[in-house]
Amino acid sequence: MAKRFYGAVIIGLMSISPAMAQQASDTTAPERATATTVAKRVETKDFMVAAANPAAAKAGRDVLARGGNAIDALVAVQTVLGLVEPQSSGLGGGAFLVYYDAASKHLTTFDARETAPMEATPQLFLDDKGQPLKFMDAVVGGRSVGTPGTVRLMEDVQKRYGHESWPSLLKPAATLARNGFAVSPRLASLIAAEGDKLKRFEGAREYFFDADGAPLKAGAILKNPAYADTLEAIATGGADAFYRGPIAEDIVRTVSSAKGNPGVLSLTDLATYHIKERDPVCFSYRALDVCGMGPPSSGAIAIGQMLGMAENFDLKGLGPENPQSWRIIGDAQRLAFADRERYVADPDFQPLPLKGLLEKAYLGERAKLLDGDKALTRDQVQAGEPEWDHAMLFGRDAAIELPSTSHIVIVDRQGNVVSMTTTIENGFGSRLMTHGFLLNNELTDFSFKTHDGGLAVANRVEPGKRPRSSMSPTIVMKDGKPLLAIGSPGGSQIIGYVSQALIAYIDWGMPIEKIVAQPHLIDRFGPYEIEAGTDAEKLAGPLKALGYEVKSTEMNSGLQAIEIKDGKLAGSADPRREGIAIGE
Repeated sequence: MAKRFYGAVIIGLMSISPAMAQQASDTTAPERATATTVAKRVETKDFMVAAANPAAAKAGRDVLARGGNAIDALVAVQTVLGLVEPQSSGLGGGAFLVYYDAASKHLTTFDARETAPMEATPQLFLDDKGQPLKFMDAVVGGRSVGTPGTVRLMEDVQKRYGHESWPSLLKPAATLARNGFAVSPRLASLIAAEGDKLKRFEGAREYFFDADGAPLKAGAILKNPAYADTLEAIATGGADAFYRGPIAEDIVRTVSSAKGNPGVLSLTDLATYHIKERDPVCFSYRALDVCGMGPPSSGAIAIGQMLGMAENFDLKGLGPENPQSWRIIGDAQRLAFADRERYVADPDFQPLPLKGLLEKAYLGERAKLLDGDKALTRDQVQAGEPEWDHAMLFGRDAAIELPSTSHIVIVDRQGNVVSMTTTIENGFGSRLMTHGFLLNNELTDFSFKTHDGGLAVANRVEPGKRPRSSMSPTIVMKDGKPLLAIGSPGGSQIIGYVSQALIAYIDWGMPIEKIVAQPHLIDRFGPYEIEAGTDAEKLAGPLKALGYEVKSTEMNSGLQAIEIKDGKLAGSADPRREGIAIGE
């Protein structure tokens, strides 16, 4: 039996329906982790950006070099990412931002999650017989499109915190869009893998395929004048140029006219969209404060709950090669997933037992389930009963979260810190394209079913509601100051990627370049997923012996991380993707 400690415990939550927990990762990317995969460590003194594409990271670096701050750089990075990595994030999607403002010594978060149209109903993803649609039947087309939040987020936070002129921050992406950029190997492989789904609608078909209908190859020069026009309109007219007028009208027209699967997004939905500033969810782990995004993201809750249970055990002493470490980590994650699928949704629509889910005594009781030396049985992995002041109990939901998504971390000269996860949900979103950008399919992060027996599902579709997310932008604080900024794409696997990185950093003392490259092992309330082709496969036999069903699979994380320590910055980007860390 693993040695159990009774120290500080706290926070967590995360989930996907048990039958859906084994969803595939973003497996079509050409970069594949191996047992010898290593990440590059970059050290600087003044500032740093880590992002999923070199062009985007360099655009942010240039903003910081000329005196802009982290929020200014964020705008440049995001708009370039939307051009060169369009399958993952962009103007047609949303984001969660965790931000530390050095001047005020204040940590806050901003919710730019997409919202359900006002004409959406809980039956949005049910067929004419009242049964849930097949996932991809719901995704491809207008039905899945929520009101985008990224443009409003960029403008609002830049007005509040930024120093540079707004047009200057959009110019790098607009210039690159007009001059053209080389299609990356990753983007080329994803276009080829999409095939007919991406060809279904004219905009995406004309952009991502050549005149003969063949997918664009790596190295092909791709220009996007429509995207440049959109950025220039936003540069002149602000976010209102996106949410009102011709661009908004074309977004609505594209959604409502999607052949075979139209949506109900309206001009009113766009014109009334706003971001929300929310308190961060913070928890103590090994004397550090780990802070992230609260509901409608389940990220910080899930990570905190998992780490809160795991903190009762000597993970440092067990080490990363001991199967008992992974039994504790895997079963803690399974318990957090079980809670998440029952309790977590948009807090503006559903009362949530947030305090109870994060309460030390509750997590201490949940941790007692991990005291054995074998895997928990399925019957043992059930949602708990946290204390809360609402006599309500929700049913288990049926939401599926698949990659794509992207993550950005930035630290500037003043010590401001950005950790932002940004997305259009599934790779290439709804596959609908207008004005040079793809529209999200974020509404499929809602539960497709509305009730579980006689109980309402918390994460059901409702007008104006924000779907639950797994995105986990995180800032770790030590003595009131930022120590580590980190996050990852990866659908519902994000929670595993980020929590594993935190354990590797805090418990196992791994340097930053190791924590982003280490092989992955994740249990999302289904098979224990082990990253194929890596040293993690050595644990397959021992985990089976502990009672787990084990599945070897591609696990294409995209961790970005920056450490702030001893007056220096150290950054690294996940070698499974194309990102870099760069600074001065």
